[in-house]
Amino acid sequence: MREIVLDTETTGLDPKDGHRVVEIGAIELLNHLPTGNSLQLYINPQRSMPSEAFEVHGISEEFLVDKPIFAKIAQEFVDFVGEAKLVIHNAAFDVRFLNAELKALDRDPIEMSQTIDTVALARKKFPGAPASLDALCRRFGIDLSKREKHGALLDSELLAEVYLELIGGRQQGFGLDPVTERDNGDPELASVQPTGANERQYREPRPHQAGVAELAAHQAFVADLDDPIWQR
Repeated sequence: MREIVLDTETTGLDPKDGHRVVEIGAIELLNHLPTGNSLQLYINPQRSMPSEAFEVHGISEEFLVDKPIFAKIAQEFVDFVGEAKLVIHNAAFDVRFLNAELKALDRDPIEMSQTIDTVALARKKFPGAPASLDALCRRFGIDLSKREKHGALLDSELLAEVYLELIGGRQQGFGLDPVTERDNGDPELASVQPTGANERQYREPRPHQAGVAELAAHQAFVADLDDPIWQR
């Protein structure tokens, strides 16, 4: 099962006000485990960066001036996502922005049915509790020390850990092994039990009965007991 944990950074809160996407970060999961494949795209929004947005993510106009516009990275983004489920924190926000960018290029939109909203998962699992990414990381003991500001790729990495906890924790399905070279990234092969060094080796049963010397030592010990209860 292929999933993409995704986050965006933007110039503001609503694309209807002319705000644009400036960063996309995405992590690939197979059977809920990171494969090591990720995507990070910085995008020139062709507009100014409001100070309020800069305070949140620290991405400046100067940094973005030589980055590609969305039209140049759209195919790379679409190819990476494919038909995978998109795991997003507050999915409606990111999808609204991404669809505004896709619509401007006459591309197919992302359907909400393709998304898994971790805010909704968190509110269902912990009713009434804070459901921000920071709050969930603290709840699950996930290290936040690198998160001085928001960043799409870093937040996707944190969200991947939060998502795993929300769906059942690190022992989900007892499938704890990451995808390795033995399966070449093939999710069907990943479900096959490993062979070779990890196989259970057969061993002959070890004897547990007492030896002659042990029996003699026990008899000598019992003989030295003073008025044992079983002889009364």
